[in-house]
Amino acid sequence: MKLLIVDDHPIVREGLSAVLGGIEAGAVVLQAAGAAEGLQVIKDNADLTAVLVDLAMPGIDGLSALAMFAHERPGLPLIVLSGSEELSDMRVALRRGASGYIPKSTPPRAMLAAVQFVLAGNVYVPVSALALAQGQGGVTPQPAGGFDPTTILTQRQLEVLMKICEGRSNKEIATEFDLSDKTVKSHITTIFKALNVVNRMQAANWARRMGLATAPAGETPAGGA
Repeated sequence: MKLLIVDDHPIVREGLSAVLGGIEAGAVVLQAAGAAEGLQVIKDNADLTAVLVDLAMPGIDGLSALAMFAHERPGLPLIVLSGSEELSDMRVALRRGASGYIPKSTPPRAMLAAVQFVLAGNVYVPVSALALAQGQGGVTPQPAGGFDPTTILTQRQLEVLMKICEGRSNKEIATEFDLSDKTVKSHITTIFKALNVVNRMQAANWARRMGLATAPAGETPAGGA
């Protein structure tokens, strides 16, 4: 795996490089101080896996850089990694061709999970953005191909999340969906990472805030996976 970070702050690039280097054994993380340099790196590295670009850069900004990179290498996953958590910035970035939007405040483990989610062919935005969109009348960020809040999880993971909200145990979920206990546990671990939560209660609370589920009468989801 070979990733490119485009950011005008050397300290930020070094920090992100250290985090992203842990995405898999042997991962290579390249750096560029601006859009023009980033474009040259893309031209020189046909085997790039993805590009992570900041929005606020001097000269050519991140939004313009997205268009440049997409034109040079159609299909290359482009991820915005920005200090801005404004919903308007996320919407514009997704419309300009970004496959993901990750705030720089995102914890390292969640950041890696978000990058991996994008590399699997999905669109990623932080849960906070989805909650904010919900509060603004349910208007969610819309990239060119359309976007649905539930795309941060697969259909099966959403089904498992709904069962978590109902207070179902791993064994009960496995029986209902004809899955192994190991598979259910794997789904739950992925759900926790995608939502940046640490237990069932937090996952269920997120689903309820998003209007995806209601609390079962007299029940409180247990913690842990």
